[in-house]
Amino acid sequence: MTRNLDGALSFPVSVKRLPQKGLTIKIEADERERIALRDFHELQDVTSFKADLQIVPWKKDGVRVRGTVKAAIVQSCIVTWEPVDAIIDAEVDTLFVPEHSKLARLPVDENGELIISADGPDIPETFSGDMLDAGAIAEEFFELAIDPYPRKEGVPDQPIEVTFGEDNETEKPVNPFASLKDWKQKP
Repeated sequence: MTRNLDGALSFPVSVKRLPQKGLTIKIEADERERIALRDFHELQDVTSFKADLQIVPWKKDGVRVRGTVKAAIVQSCIVTWEPVDAIIDAEVDTLFVPEHSKLARLPVDENGELIISADGPDIPETFSGDMLDAGAIAEEFFELAIDPYPRKEGVPDQPIEVTFGEDNETEKPVNPFASLKDWKQKP
């Protein structure tokens, strides 16, 4: 695996001539790659990262990638900044087709409007050439599984009220016309 500008992991796989049963790809990040994952995803630590992927042919030119991504990470609590341990266990199931494939086009109705269903299947992603980056795919599902708002156990979900000054003081809002009260127009 090598450093990638679009992420921390890269594991290129040729999909030009996939066996009918597909390829099994196992990725286990070493210390340097875990540090790159930590820095790229702004985590405190990535203690382990493993991906088990099955890459199989799909339809004529497409590719299906299925498997799991498992990792142990340490994040910062969004309230206290203390370390929060988390386990990532993400299921991978995605489709890829060549750039100019008809399968990559969005469906349209008789009026030419796009048909998008939140509950329907995702359209396949596209790739160019004959290579697919299994490391980047695993890292994408890793990133999607990271909790964007980690909280240390016991920290309340409610916002914390912060009061400045004395509680007994009540400030009145400044009247924008107060400075005009002494102004008189000369005849």
